[in-house]
Amino acid sequence: MSQTDLDAGLFDATVSSLTHSFGDRTRRAVYLFVRENPGATASALAEHCGVHPNVVRHHLERLVEGGYVVAEPVHRSTVGRPAKGYRALETAGTMEALVRRDALLVALLERALGRLGPDLAEAIAHEVGVEYGRGLSGELTWDTTRPIKAALASIAGLLSAHGYAARAEHDGDEIVVVAETCPFGVAAQNHPMLCAVDRGLLAGMLEGVGPHRSAVTLTSRAEGADACRHRLG
Repeated sequence: MSQTDLDAGLFDATVSSLTHSFGDRTRRAVYLFVRENPGATASALAEHCGVHPNVVRHHLERLVEGGYVVAEPVHRSTVGRPAKGYRALETAGTMEALVRRDALLVALLERALGRLGPDLAEAIAHEVGVEYGRGLSGELTWDTTRPIKAALASIAGLLSAHGYAARAEHDGDEIVVVAETCPFGVAAQNHPMLCAVDRGLLAGMLEGVGPHRSAVTLTSRAEGADACRHRLG
């Protein structure tokens, strides 16, 4: 295997890991609230974080998968679907260790980017985003009778769960998805080709939910724009 193949594999793995990153502000808020309030429900977390319950559930699923949080049934006196309460499985230094891990991943990512070169790095970044977006599309329900803005709002909510603080809005006659934050942080500022991950994510989600337009263009802060805006081609 060549050095370029090794670097490409490192790049791929690091981008995927950072997409799951604990560094997202909402995920940190969810974890911290659960740690201080054992047995907290998704509804209580949604109210505390000021986000939709579905966004909170997505974060909770990732935290449970990572072994940071455990779900337990909540006994209730009323008839209905059993609620789940969440409890943190905390060890000393958990949060500090997670921050250090993310910093290490960013360092690995930047090293791989430097060796790959911008063209190959951008191509791989887009591929990673598309593949990951297709997987995320299973969490979306796409009703073709709904307005396009409502559909894109669902996608924006899922992007927000991954650290993008995204929303769907009108831009003239177009509906665009605007992302206020980036989970790659300063790495994207230093290496704007990482923005291809964002384009790929949206394209992959569109592909996964049906025969919809999947060509996505992006203007990003890393490339000098005032905001990161995704448009359907």
